[in-house]
Amino acid sequence: MIRSRAQQGFSLLEVIAAIMLLAIAFTALMKVAAASIRLTQNATAHSEAAMWARSLLDSAFVGEPITPGKRSGRFDRQFRWQLQVTPWNSASAPGAPMQLYQLDLEVMWGSAAHPYSSHFRTLRVGGPMPGVGKPGLAQAGP
Repeated sequence: MIRSRAQQGFSLLEVIAAIMLLAIAFTALMKVAAASIRLTQNATAHSEAAMWARSLLDSAFVGEPITPGKRSGRFDRQFRWQLQVTPWNSASAPGAPMQLYQLDLEVMWGSAAHPYSSHFRTLRVGGPMPGVGKPGLAQAGP
């Protein structure tokens, strides 16, 4: 019995070409998926850094006077921080009851080969700068 060309099926060459095309498409899809996972991990780390920063900036100098200078520490094994406090406007009137301070917080994470960081800045109202008293008034001691 002789079959027509339409009933013979696929040749080996056609099957190999189809498999190669599927392999190329699968490889491209895996690269896209891997890039998506990396972007998600990066976004997660930045979100966690922002939450740590907000927590630190919200609780900084609560119950204690604001003092200019640098401080640093670690949130956990992955995230570390460095806070710099400076008077925001040093041209304020001497002896003014309130002073604005700029808090610059840098949150860092990652390895030395691939470091990441996020920078946060806010203003905080505090008492007068330490060591600056009102003229004519004695400083109270402990």
